[in-house]
Amino acid sequence: MKAFTKLDAKLAPLPLANIDTDQIIPKQFLKTVEREGLGRGLFYDFRFDGDGKERGDFVLNRPEYKGAGVLVTGDNFGCGSSREHAPWALMDFGIDCVIATSFADIFYNNCFQNGLLPVVLKAEEVQALMDEAKGGNHMATVDLEAQTVTSPSGQVFSFEIDAARKEKMLKGLDAIGETLQSARDIDVFEQKRAISQPWLEDA
Repeated sequence: MKAFTKLDAKLAPLPLANIDTDQIIPKQFLKTVEREGLGRGLFYDFRFDGDGKERGDFVLNRPEYKGAGVLVTGDNFGCGSSREHAPWALMDFGIDCVIATSFADIFYNNCFQNGLLPVVLKAEEVQALMDEAKGGNHMATVDLEAQTVTSPSGQVFSFEIDAARKEKMLKGLDAIGETLQSARDIDVFEQKRAISQPWLEDA
């Protein structure tokens, strides 16, 4: 998993509440377990019309937001079914951080397991970022080490994050990577068990 330390990127405002995982990545794109390529299905029904043509008025299709790395959105982002494809699709599209007032629990947890940083800010702070993102300057900075978001105009907002999750994000550790940090201890344990309980080796 890629480490997350500091991100300088465009803000894209999506002022909608209760965006569920089926809206983030519709079910027809869930036939793969590959992460690459899922970005094409991100917000598919928002981005494209019934004929598969881009909707020019959707924020991520507008030229000024092309290449956005931070999505600023409404309450309860990522609700609905527990599909890990949702953070995969966001990251494959180039979005490495989502800022909202709240997230659905399962989606929030999945973000940390995949290197996507979910940031919870106060409603007035989220609104301030959205307002600025609609202006001419869209660049912001998300600093995980300092736990701050700096808006395009220079306003600084602080956010809370669990210390253990922060450490894993900074080091780029998912559940497997965290386990591998104890690889030497695991090897020693298995060697000792092979000596003390050799019958288990034939099981």
